[in-house]
Amino acid sequence: MPCFRHKPVRFSIFASQNDSESMFDPVEIKKAGRILAQSKKIALICHKNPDGDTIGAALAMYHYLSKKDYVVNALVPNDFPGFYQWMPGSEKMHIYDREAKYVRQCIAEADVIFCLDFNSLDRTGNMADALKKAKAVKIMIDHHQAPSDEFEYCFSVIDTSSTGELVYEFIDALGDKERIDLNVALALYTCIMTDTGSFSFSCNHARTYEIIADLVKRGVDAAKVHKLVYDTYSENRLRLLGFAISSRMLVWNGLHTAVIRLSKDDLKRFDFQIGDTEGVVNYPLSMAHINLAVLLTEKDDIIRISFRSKGDFDVNDFARKHFNGGGHRNASGGNSKLSLTATLEQMKNILGQYRQALDYQITLE
Repeated sequence: MPCFRHKPVRFSIFASQNDSESMFDPVEIKKAGRILAQSKKIALICHKNPDGDTIGAALAMYHYLSKKDYVVNALVPNDFPGFYQWMPGSEKMHIYDREAKYVRQCIAEADVIFCLDFNSLDRTGNMADALKKAKAVKIMIDHHQAPSDEFEYCFSVIDTSSTGELVYEFIDALGDKERIDLNVALALYTCIMTDTGSFSFSCNHARTYEIIADLVKRGVDAAKVHKLVYDTYSENRLRLLGFAISSRMLVWNGLHTAVIRLSKDDLKRFDFQIGDTEGVVNYPLSMAHINLAVLLTEKDDIIRISFRSKGDFDVNDFARKHFNGGGHRNASGGNSKLSLTATLEQMKNILGQYRQALDYQITLE
């Protein structure tokens, strides 16, 4: 049971990478620190279909808080790709799809719940109901736009590389940077590396590289981490990538858009495993005239959509308006309840309204 009482007051601590001082409001950091000091049981929550940022952020917090003698549980809605399972502590994460009763119990008994790399409880899939009923203080650390009002503390910095970078800043702001050991550093480095596409986007601030340098000083072997994440393809995964580009990619030159669509049969053909399509959507953007890349993946009852863009085309806004999704300016996701063919047709028709916005060239000016 919680050893403190609180009134549900929401603090929105928004900041910018351009701030010259601490990224977070020191007053609110102190409040969060006091709540942690009065707590014992902590739940760390990842979003559904977990990526490197949410897994890494949870593992970093797991190692950090465990060393401070908290009872910590890292909880994940569904399984995560094997190329993240090398991270220390990943075997201790509890997956709702396998351990629903235990995960619900952890949520119900927690004094504090950290929501990492998502800004709406609905992003946790089947765990959302238990989280909404939980009496614990909910602390969100995230970098996506338009957070909901479901959190008592909302540490949100949109203009930053990753949630992992914010976790580093959060630990530092609490005065605990010396507790960032190799296990914490490995998890945080993985967050930043994966959420920036190996430092190819969303990493245009000096502070990001200062943090990376500090993590390397703490023992991270950057080349080895890159290999563990990106050089672990199975033969089927590599063949699926080749098939997706050679046989399932449409190029709409007039719209400066490329779309890859993968059916359930396509995925079955290549013995699809969780994580096998991660990164596929990025490849069409390597073409000079393509400013928007889309991946449509057919699931049992829905079409999952991934968007990536160059320059100023805001796929977060596009996904929110048309495909019940959202994310970042240049990377977002959405869903469609239409068939794969109907979704493709709808996509092309909608993009016709954005023809002018998609027609631009990136320059150094």
